[in-house]
Amino acid sequence: MKRKEQIDQLKDMSVEELKDQADALKESLFRLKFRKTLGVGEALNDIRREKKTLARVYTLLSRKEAEAKTAKA
Repeated sequence: MKRKEQIDQLKDMSVEELKDQADALKESLFRLKFRKTLGVGEALNDIRREKKTLARVYTLLSRKEAEAKTAKA
């Protein structure tokens, strides 16, 4: 998936969906790091991709939570 498409897809998600996505990415990242430690396959590019996606999710999550706080105030 292209980066722009991925960002658009993440922007359309709700806060709960973003939290679920972050949990799934953390689990995937753990598994990739474990595979790398065992020496099974080349997972370095996958680890980088997952870390960047997780950072995007956290960024969007913090933005949406900040918007929710300002909307309440």
